[in-house]
Amino acid sequence: MDTALWTRFVAVGDSFTEGLDDLLPDGTPRGWADLVAAALASRTPGFRYANLAVRGRTLDPVVDEQVPAALALGPDLVSFAAGGNDVLRPRFDLVAIGGRLDDAVARLGAAGATVVLFAGFDPSPRLPLGRVLAARADAYNGLIRAAAVRHGAVLVDLWRLPALADPRAWSADRLHLSAVGHAAVARAVLSALGQDPAAAGEEAAVAALVARSRRQAVGEELSWTWHHLLPWVGRRLRGRSAGDGRPAKRPSLEPVDAPGDAEVVR
Repeated sequence: MDTALWTRFVAVGDSFTEGLDDLLPDGTPRGWADLVAAALASRTPGFRYANLAVRGRTLDPVVDEQVPAALALGPDLVSFAAGGNDVLRPRFDLVAIGGRLDDAVARLGAAGATVVLFAGFDPSPRLPLGRVLAARADAYNGLIRAAAVRHGAVLVDLWRLPALADPRAWSADRLHLSAVGHAAVARAVLSALGQDPAAAGEEAAVAALVARSRRQAVGEELSWTWHHLLPWVGRRLRGRSAGDGRPAKRPSLEPVDAPGDAEVVR
């Protein structure tokens, strides 16, 4: 693929695409999509980028609100990553979300954009009920892979990305990527888009898990439960989302004027 053809990149989705928890010094999220945009902008004059993602969004709001907004911007490159929050909900209708996903990908592709899709993470090593969630995620990933083939989309398979086995790739809440994880995803996206692997950066060796004492392990579990799991459960019980009332991070196509961001990818 010729990246010179891509001058208008729009990213849609949830917290994964918004960039939690890869924070800039001012506390705003950066994330893999910003890193990819910076890398492409450094090679493409006139490149512009919008990020419509909002944390906590399930598939329906992404399809109903973000996809039409993305199409209105006339992109030639679109990333679509949604459905992970549906996998975490008590009620999970695989057939329904699969149909909505396929329709959204078809609409984006029909507009002439290159579409990037993601087969999601394996949650089993990090989260309670991980095996149940992993079975759901694996089934949904099957539909994502099939949609990519059917509509000629670019697939980035995070389930099989070795760098995400490194505990440093995850933030303290075990659900969102750290700066290390976002950089690894950015490299994978650039590679999937036909970039020279050397230009995308070499993957660091996967770190071995650091041995912990039983007391340390128990303390970490209690801290994670108190600071991350219980607040998440509380929002679910109240029917709330971390993204309620939040606007899109970057709602319009704008030049990427921070070339230093691309250095993180290399």
